[in-house]
Amino acid sequence: MGPQTDSVQSSPSLPKKTQIVIIGGGIIGVSAALFLAQRGIPVTLLEKGVIAGEQSSRNWGWCRHTGRDSREMPMIVESMKLWQQMNALTGRETGFRTTGIAFAAEKEEDLEKWREWVQIAKEHGIDGQVVGKQQAEALVPGLQRQLYGALYTAADGRAEPQKAAPAMAEKARELGAIIMQNCAVRRIETTNGRVSSVITEQGAIECEAIVVAGGSWSRLICSDLGITLPQLKMRSSVLRTTPVEAGVDAAIAFSDFALRKRMDGGYTVANLSGSIADIVPDSFRFLPKFIPALRTEWKSVRLRFGQRFIEEAFEWKLRPADQTSIFEKIRILDPEPHKAANLAVFKALQQALPAFKNAQIAQQWAGLIDTTPDIVPVISPLDHIPNCIAATGFSGHGFGIGPGAGKLIADMVTNERPVVDPAPFHINRFSDGSKIHIEMW
Repeated sequence: MGPQTDSVQSSPSLPKKTQIVIIGGGIIGVSAALFLAQRGIPVTLLEKGVIAGEQSSRNWGWCRHTGRDSREMPMIVESMKLWQQMNALTGRETGFRTTGIAFAAEKEEDLEKWREWVQIAKEHGIDGQVVGKQQAEALVPGLQRQLYGALYTAADGRAEPQKAAPAMAEKARELGAIIMQNCAVRRIETTNGRVSSVITEQGAIECEAIVVAGGSWSRLICSDLGITLPQLKMRSSVLRTTPVEAGVDAAIAFSDFALRKRMDGGYTVANLSGSIADIVPDSFRFLPKFIPALRTEWKSVRLRFGQRFIEEAFEWKLRPADQTSIFEKIRILDPEPHKAANLAVFKALQQALPAFKNAQIAQQWAGLIDTTPDIVPVISPLDHIPNCIAATGFSGHGFGIGPGAGKLIADMVTNERPVVDPAPFHINRFSDGSKIHIEMW
């Protein structure tokens, strides 16, 4: 069972017509809806389950510049400006606090790598720094590990995933957006090469444009438009502790786990080495494109062949619009956490930080992260369907860059000047012969 999200009130009924339809109620779709509603644009968001029911409530809650891919840096700069004002913008508690984020150096060679990142970040106005042993250890009082320093950005922060997207959705609804939960999209209809309407379980809605922000479901949704989206899923496990006075305010990642303080007094603890990639039919379809990522991440990823292969081979298919869809059969993806790996990480945490000696595991969960071959999102129009924007494949980075991505999507779908250059996120980079480039910091 995943984390409990703040509830969002659904709009009373599906309109017959709107300007923009957004498919997916995670932080990306919700942010886009918020910024469209701010501009007075008629927008309807369709979510098959509940707002933030999947990965948008299951992530670490980090909002970071630190260690970003250079292609994402302009967007995270914009996002952090928005996070700073998000509580005021929504009139609600999103949990955002500026606390700093650090990546601990447990090997001397990490420091040189991060100095290179700092120089790139400065070109984008990001004030990250490599700090020495004493300053790094001050971030984690009582640490029983040797550190050589850390990559640290004081302007970074954290938010509460169970609160943030719901707060944005409620504000969007106040501003006029239609928010429909438990309203799955069954099919997308086109006329003369353009999306003309969306068929849902509650009826049809005409529209002028759509945004596909379905997270792990986006690959299947896009296939209804004849689009091959190279996207796979990673299962990541997380736990939260009971409240504890640990004195660790900054979010920090070590070689085997990461933690950040929660508003409830506990800590969210992430397992850095227990990610699971279930082998599914798409694993074979996209294997050539994902080989560079596998080479880079092979130490931290476990491949697994099991029931999910059968489920996706036979059940994850589009059906006629008058039939119950797979999106209705699986309202919320709620995979089992890797409990053995979580327990090992919790023990490592207790050894590293004795303040957690008497803490308990309060809850565990897992989520499916939508990933692309280069671990950078797709935020792109689809060439032969110009009034459709795909916004997916955020590869575990979506929560932090969600507000900036939402603003960019709102610009693109209304043909406004984009807040950041969308070129690095174009889907054609996977089909135009470009070499797949992965930045690992």
